[in-house]
Amino acid sequence: MVAPYIELRDVRKGFGPVEVLKGVNLKVYPGQVSALVGDNGAGKSTLIKGLAGVQPYDSGEVLVGGEPVHLTSPKDASKLGIEVVYQDLALCENLDIVQNMFLGREEVHQGTLSNGEMEKQASSTLGSLSVRTMKSVRQKVSSLSGGQRQTVAIARAVLQQAKVVILDEPTAALGVAQTEQVLLLVRRLAEQGVGVLIISHNLADVFAVADHINVLYLGTMVAEVETKDSNRDDVVGYITGAKTFTPNLEGAAR
Repeated sequence: MVAPYIELRDVRKGFGPVEVLKGVNLKVYPGQVSALVGDNGAGKSTLIKGLAGVQPYDSGEVLVGGEPVHLTSPKDASKLGIEVVYQDLALCENLDIVQNMFLGREEVHQGTLSNGEMEKQASSTLGSLSVRTMKSVRQKVSSLSGGQRQTVAIARAVLQQAKVVILDEPTAALGVAQTEQVLLLVRRLAEQGVGVLIISHNLADVFAVADHINVLYLGTMVAEVETKDSNRDDVVGYITGAKTFTPNLEGAAR
C-alpha cells in the first residue's frame, strides 16, 4: 500500500462559536486522484485553506511525507510541495503565459530577468503535460479559453515541483470539450506521480478521474470510498445526509 503524502488527523477549525471542521481525517496519495465533495457549507473551503496555510487549523495533526508539520502560511505549504489552484485561477490577463507561470518567482541572472530560460522551462512544463493547444507561450492570457487558462494555472503549480496539487472546482463554467481537456490533464498529473486533490460539485467529473472520494457533511468526514466500489446515488446520499457510510472492514484489513 502506498503511503499518503498528506494526512490530516482530527483537524478542527472554528470561527467564534461556529465549529466548521469537527475532527476531519483525510489522506492524499502520490500518483492518485482524491476527490473532496460536499454541499455548500460542508467545510470544503475551510479544509483547503488550512492545507494551503491560509487559515491554519485550530487543532489536529498534519503530516506531510509522514512527518508532522505546521502550516502557518502559503509559503510553508509551497516549500512542502503543496500547490493550490483556486477557482479564480489568480492569473493576470495582461501578461503572457510565461510571465504568469513565473509570477512572483521570476528567474533572475545578474540582476536581469532570464526570459529565455523562463520561456524554455514554461514550454518544457507544458510539454510534459502533453499540452499542445497553445499557439505560443508568449500568448497573452486574455486570449486564452477557459480550459487553456486552467491549464496554465495547473502548469504553474507543476513548475514549482509540486508533490500535491489541489484543484478547486477546476471545470466550473467550462464547456464539454474544455472540461475533457482539464480532466485529461488531471490524470496526466497523477501518472507523473503527483498527488491530486480535486474539489468539485460535478460528480460526473469526480467519477471520471478520482481514485478515492471523500465526503464532507456539516464539517464531518462522513464517507471515504474507493470510486470503483461506489456509485453516484450512494455519494449523493452521503452528501445530503440521507445515507450512512459503512466502512468495508474486510477490505481495510487487506
